[in-house]
Amino acid sequence: MANATEAADRARVVIDRRFMIRFDEDTLKQRPLATRCIIEFLGTALLVTVAAGAGVINRYAGGNPISRTAAVVAPGALVMALIYAWGPLSGLHINPAVTLAFTGRRVFRSSWAFPYIAAQFAGAILAALFLQLMFSHVAAGGNYPISKPGGEWKSLVMEAVLTAILVTVILNTATGYRSVGHMAALAVGATIALLGLFASPISGASMNPARTLGPDIVANDFTGWWVYIFGPLIGATVAVMLIGLVRGPPDKEERAAAEGDALPLSTQQTPTT
Repeated sequence: MANATEAADRARVVIDRRFMIRFDEDTLKQRPLATRCIIEFLGTALLVTVAAGAGVINRYAGGNPISRTAAVVAPGALVMALIYAWGPLSGLHINPAVTLAFTGRRVFRSSWAFPYIAAQFAGAILAALFLQLMFSHVAAGGNYPISKPGGEWKSLVMEAVLTAILVTVILNTATGYRSVGHMAALAVGATIALLGLFASPISGASMNPARTLGPDIVANDFTGWWVYIFGPLIGATVAVMLIGLVRGPPDKEERAAAEGDALPLSTQQTPTT
């Protein structure tokens, strides 16, 4: 009886080991660029649907049933969930500023930057078209500078500061063992929500050119558009410079995380940029 039990235990160990090997191979194998772009497209589409959808649905339903708190917390919660679900597949940038920051940090292949950004903008436009088709008034989901004297410049500064904070958090949690784990998902999602809670009345707390320009393009309303291009770019540049000063050159864990920990376990290499 003891021998039979030991044999059964050994069989279970072998089965479990084979399952985990297959799981690792499927999860960590090199993902084709097309697969990565699909994830970036879908992830950005979902983000814009939620982030812009609050304003659009408030306009459609009337009475502002979605509070400002809910409107800024929801995108952060969604990003957190998507990092858990899709982080290993593409790195889940879903933000041109993040893609350019990883590229500037030299932990992301420069040849992949344009396809990623194109997929992100395409996803944002698709989401805006969906909201327009369903509820109309997609302009109500856009981001606009505060209507105060000097509002555009104040919004520019705010977008730069907010993006610098967000990208700093992302770059600092971009290590192989944390990129799809509790630390990064919670940190990034919470940062998006918290920054929106205090700064959204000034600029909308976009921190993402695709999130803002997607609805702008569909609504054909480009009020303050330059704020949401140059603000995030300035903020991402500042974050990359800061990380370089405090952490020095990137390591291979950062490179793996920027691409979604996609390199095979048995043949990990440093990607060329």
